[in-house]
Amino acid sequence: MPAKDLGSKHVCFKCNAKFYDLKKPDPLCPKCGADQREAAAKPEGRRSRLSATPKIVEPVEAVEKDETDDEDEDEDEDEDEEP
Repeated sequence: MPAKDLGSKHVCFKCNAKFYDLKKPDPLCPKCGADQREAAAKPEGRRSRLSATPKIVEPVEAVEKDETDDEDEDEDEDEDEEP
């Protein structure tokens, strides 16, 4: 079990090194010197994806075709086939 006086545990976003900040105000990586406050937003973890609210999708209304339009198209096709 880690000692409580080591501060917060970090994983460097550049070199993936694990380290404690030793309660210093600036969490700097000891290997590459990257400031951990400059890291991009953390990717969503498994819990956050599962507990996220589902996106509400609005239903799309079906567009009905007129029967007369279908008959006109059939007649047009028949006319094209005649020599």
